Amino acid sequence: MDERIGKVEETMGMIGGKWCPAIMFFLILDGTHRFSELLRGITGISQRMLTKQLRDLERAGLVHRTFHEAVPPRVEYTATALGLSLQPIYESVCNWSSAHRDEIETSQASYDRRA
Repeated sequence: MDERIGKVEETMGMIGGKWCPAIMFFLILDGTHRFSELLRGITGISQRMLTKQLRDLERAGLVHRTFHEAVPPRVEYTATALGLSLQPIYESVCNWSSAHRDEIETSQASYDRRA
């Protein structure tokens, strides 16, 4: 197997899941956010899943978690320099999606009619 395929699989495993792109794009575009802001801003994600995804992104070095000792305590998340380096990739995906939206919808409608 081509070594590049393994690299793509590994990378997409880190950044291409259901919620990671939304979390990263949110942090890349809007900067630092508290956990509750992310939870409100990402439609459909559960508190448990957001916690898991943020931990995975932190482990990969894409997100930095800051704990503030206050009453009540607060936690903020920020994209790291490594995380910010993903911006052109996410923008490219958005541009591709916009450019091909009609083709995708036409193909889906055609497929659904056959099924």
